[in-house]
Amino acid sequence: MYRGVDIGTDKPPAADRAGITHHLIDVAGPTEIYSAARYAADAGAAIAGITGRGKLPILVGGSGFYYRALVRGLFPGPARDEPLRARLDRVATKRGVEALHRWLGRVDPASAQRIQPRDRKRLVRALEVYLLTGQPLTSHFDATASPIAGFRVLPLGVALPRPELRARVARRVDAQFDRGVVAEVQGLLARGVPASAHALSGLVYRQVVELLHGVRDEVSTRELIVRENMRYARRQLIWFRKEAGIKWLQGAGETEPARTQAVSLARAFVNLRSAI
Repeated sequence: MYRGVDIGTDKPPAADRAGITHHLIDVAGPTEIYSAARYAADAGAAIAGITGRGKLPILVGGSGFYYRALVRGLFPGPARDEPLRARLDRVATKRGVEALHRWLGRVDPASAQRIQPRDRKRLVRALEVYLLTGQPLTSHFDATASPIAGFRVLPLGVALPRPELRARVARRVDAQFDRGVVAEVQGLLARGVPASAHALSGLVYRQVVELLHGVRDEVSTRELIVRENMRYARRQLIWFRKEAGIKWLQGAGETEPARTQAVSLARAFVNLRSAI
């Protein structure tokens, strides 16, 4: 979504988008915070516009939280409270992220069971909601409303053997460095984008910023990005395995069996067949 944040996100280049309208690319500046709630609203509006023109929208991505925000909705919780978040971050820094998880377990056991013990960002948000509203995060979920309520959705998931996935991730990281991701980050920083910007907080960018600050060398940085990608992929799989209705394609999406299965499911879906 962020303008100028291209290589580390594998953003499709303009030439690859020719003839196919893409949505929600370059919709935010690199110093903005693009949230799941904003994505759900923007994606919902795009879907309404696409279907209103008699077209079928295809959504592609890997963030389980953004997917859930769109298909299930997000509760209308309180806005970010930066001073409170800073206090919670200090607790995590001083006593460890696990201390936040233990605290959450006392006030919102359901959320503590759902959120990983070291998922600092989501632990902070869950505690922030509880401290601001006096109610656990899970109690707010009943107020959620999907921006695409009434639409039928066919979710397709691709399952890869772990060795193949790791090899693909390693090739992807090497390609990102070969295409100049380090220079891209240097350019963003030179234009005044702070290293703490949300656009630079994700995988690849966070590690490249540390590389530029001398935390580790390039070889170690590449290896770290591969490891972090594999951890993220594992969390993605755990998340999506809990989502209802996903049709899993075994093997890489470009293999003939997976492609044939995907086409068959899509045709049945479009034709409103009862098998879906």
